[in-house]
Amino acid sequence: MGSIEMTVLGVDPGLTRCGVGVVTGSVGRPLRLVDVGVVRTPADLDIARRLLQLEQGLEARIIHHRPDVVAVERVFAQHNVRTVMGTAQASAVAMVVAARHGIPVHLHTPSEVKGAVTGNGRADKAQVAQMVTRLLRLTEAPKPADAADALALAICHIWRGGATNRLAAAVAAAGGRS
Repeated sequence: MGSIEMTVLGVDPGLTRCGVGVVTGSVGRPLRLVDVGVVRTPADLDIARRLLQLEQGLEARIIHHRPDVVAVERVFAQHNVRTVMGTAQASAVAMVVAARHGIPVHLHTPSEVKGAVTGNGRADKAQVAQMVTRLLRLTEAPKPADAADALALAICHIWRGGATNRLAAAVAAAGGRS
């Protein structure tokens, strides 16, 4: 059974820099970079206006690329409460924009993403960027790191999502035989 090609918008949530990357591909086939960048908001702007700018940037990319899935980094506990709050708010904005367009959202932990892309759940940002560069056949690593992380999220979802879909189909087919 072949894998279905999908387009995934990866979001590395952040309030100052929110990484966004769009990748098309399927399990076992070459991946293709569609778009990569960051949505930036000024630190001196009111939080509500920053979230609005983030929403507008994500909305524009979803309308333009029409992804099948949005993959967002799962927010994990950090010692810096202010950082984790901004990350959580940015993550929520990404999920709301996707939901508004009827696009499924999947969350992946940083260690899941690192493991899927590098084979090591404890890989550093440089290793992730190097593998993203290699997997997408780019001449240089996407910058800043938030952009490379967003692409890694999209790649992780294509590979993990495709495997999960095949497993679900196999379970459904086996259940049909009595």
